Amino acid sequence: MSEFIKSEVFLAFSTYASIVLLKMMMMGPLTAYFRITRGAFSNPEDAKAHGGKDEDTRKKLLRTDPDVERVRRCHQNDLENIIPFIGIGLLYTFTGPDLSTALLHFRIFIGARIFHSIAYLTPLPQPSRGLSWMLGMGVTFSMAYRVLRAGMHL
Repeated sequence: MSEFIKSEVFLAFSTYASIVLLKMMMMGPLTAYFRITRGAFSNPEDAKAHGGKDEDTRKKLLRTDPDVERVRRCHQNDLENIIPFIGIGLLYTFTGPDLSTALLHFRIFIGARIFHSIAYLTPLPQPSRGLSWMLGMGVTFSMAYRVLRAGMHL
């Protein structure tokens, strides 16, 4: 196992997985920032903590905001795409792929996810966000195919 952990493919995967996981983790604080700056809270205790001392003010702060919802949807999309990439990518590293092929998979996915977030949050016109989503999904499916193909040749 220690030989595997020292492999260039696994080290590359660990690096790129860490980058994309950190990117995904940053969406939580970004959501909080938008909630605070837009004065849009989903819980009464949060509204109270941020200026809603009386009932009427709390009710005004308990609302949805388009910017907050956009960040939340972007975060949700990260969860739906990055978690499968991490699981399938780890399995993919066990198949012994060529380093250059693995790096291509990892780099395209990371680039697609970063661009997807930029396209979502800016917002850039479609189909930019959709194409970046498809590209990232295509990478994950490509790795899954390679894992399945390797497993069928045992």
